[in-house]
Amino acid sequence: MAPPEIAFIDVGGRPIAYRLRPGASPTLVFLPGYASDMEGAKALALDAFGERRGLGMLRLDYSGTGSSPGEFAEGTLGLWLEEALAAVDRLVAGPIVLVGSSMGGWIALHLALLRPERVMALVGIAAAPDFTNWGFADGGTAERQGLSRAFWESGQQLLLLDGEIAIDCPVRLVHGEQDTDVPVDIAKQAMARLRSADVQLNIIKGGGHRLSEPREIETILRTVANLLEPAL
Repeated sequence: MAPPEIAFIDVGGRPIAYRLRPGASPTLVFLPGYASDMEGAKALALDAFGERRGLGMLRLDYSGTGSSPGEFAEGTLGLWLEEALAAVDRLVAGPIVLVGSSMGGWIALHLALLRPERVMALVGIAAAPDFTNWGFADGGTAERQGLSRAFWESGQQLLLLDGEIAIDCPVRLVHGEQDTDVPVDIAKQAMARLRSADVQLNIIKGGGHRLSEPREIETILRTVANLLEPAL
C-alpha cells in the first residue's frame, strides 16, 4: 500500500508536516531525532510494521525539518515537544505507543509525562534525554557543536535525569553497545530514574548510534511487537 499523503497541522503558526495511517489502536507514534525526519529507515520500517498489523501510525517532521517549513536553526526542544503534543492530541484518538529515536526519545519521555492516560508503552531507540546537559563534557560549546543557544536553554529547562521520571507504563530502551553519540550509561541512568517497574534495556552488540542496519531494525520491531502482544 502507498504511504499516507503528507498533510499539515498548524501549531502556533508553524505548519507541521505529518503522515497518518488510519488503523486499530494502539496507534504507533514515531518521533525522529535531532536533524532527522519522518522518512528515515526506522520510521519507514515501523510504518510498514504497523500496516502489516492493521495498526494506526503517526509520523511527523518538527518545524524546520524534513517536509515542515521553517528555519531549522530556530527550532528548540520546547517548540518540537509542543508540536509533537499537538499532533498526538489533534490527530490520534485512544491509546498510543511512542517510539522515539535519539532526541525523539527525550521528547517521548516528556509526552508520556504529559499524557500518562494515553501512553500505553514507550520505546527509546538510542534515547538521548538531557543531551544539552551531558553532551558537552569535553568542553565544547553548544554553538560549536551545532546547537543554538535557544535550543540549549530550552533543553536545560526540560532535564529529566536529575530526579525521578514519573512514568509508570512499560518502557523499552534499545541502545548500541558502541554508541559514541549517546553513551550506554545514559540509558542506564534513564532506566534507574524511571518510576515504572517494567523497564528493560536491550544493548545491541556492536551497534552504533543510528541502529538502522537490518538486524538492528529487526530488534526494534521485535521489541515493539512484544509490547503490543497483550493489546492484540
